[in-house]
Amino acid sequence: MLPPPDHPTIPPRKVGVLLTNLGTPDAPDAGAVRRYLAEFLSDPRVIEIPRAIWKPILHGIVLRTRPAKSAHAYSQVWTEQGSPLAAITRRQARKLQERFGDSVMVDWAMRYGNPSIPDRLTAMKEAGCERILVAPLYPQYCAATTATANDLAFLTLAGMRWQPALRTLPPYHDSDDYIAALQNDLEAQIGALDFEPQRLLLSYHGMPERTLQKGDPYHCHCQKTTRLLGEALGLGPESLLTTFQSRFGRAEWLKPYTAETVAELARTGTRSLVVITPGFASDCVETLEEIAIGVGELFHASGGKNFSVVPCLNDSPESIDLLATLIRQELAGWA
Repeated sequence: MLPPPDHPTIPPRKVGVLLTNLGTPDAPDAGAVRRYLAEFLSDPRVIEIPRAIWKPILHGIVLRTRPAKSAHAYSQVWTEQGSPLAAITRRQARKLQERFGDSVMVDWAMRYGNPSIPDRLTAMKEAGCERILVAPLYPQYCAATTATANDLAFLTLAGMRWQPALRTLPPYHDSDDYIAALQNDLEAQIGALDFEPQRLLLSYHGMPERTLQKGDPYHCHCQKTTRLLGEALGLGPESLLTTFQSRFGRAEWLKPYTAETVAELARTGTRSLVVITPGFASDCVETLEEIAIGVGELFHASGGKNFSVVPCLNDSPESIDLLATLIRQELAGWA
């Protein structure tokens, strides 16, 4: 039966996958970074301080002092394609689209900044996606990363008259495929070095210590990833260290801290160190500037000699294989 002549055009039904990551400013300058930080640091999932206390600090101090410093960090790693995080996530989406073909529509978005989750979910629905898998690219679950991305996705649906069905990608910190991808990539990267590392250090993004006390599983997920990777590599805890980076503010954060640990290792005789950042699906300012540049300089200044940071899985074949496997599992019954 044909629809009436005045019936609006409805596109063919599709299944969609929306890759999401943390976010990035639109440019490596203070103005763009200020807008980005204002959105990021206004999220109550990220800053769990009462609004009445935090808002004057954010607007009176943080957004007046931090943007210039952060803009300098972004300028050190910015590329012709924009920020590394955006460029890599875009490539991941494109390669996954090639992998899935016409059966699935793959797009990408950022929790903070552009392209935004509401914009891309709306566009996918308008393109005919009636079932969408939102895939936060965080191996280890954290309320300040995974949960807030999902929050915004569901909040977007709250404003839709015709909602798509939604699924979310669970954390994959202990997935056999994830551990195997890390192992294979790490062994290849270390094999290409011109030195033998004395220690391997796994640096994860830090979170306030109170998040662990409140029941967030992030710390446990990080520790399990390290343990499983160590078992796969045949290394004990004395050779594979877990630390946490990117501390912000004066509160106690998850320990040990990456920078302090690296400096202490160099001072006490470690001359060759390799750092891995398995909590990041894509390289970004935290891995490329904070670790590769800042922590590398600290290691050398503290007496170390050979220092290398293993790139994230990014859009490597191992990464695309892993993501395609995880996505297929979650699309079961849909595509």
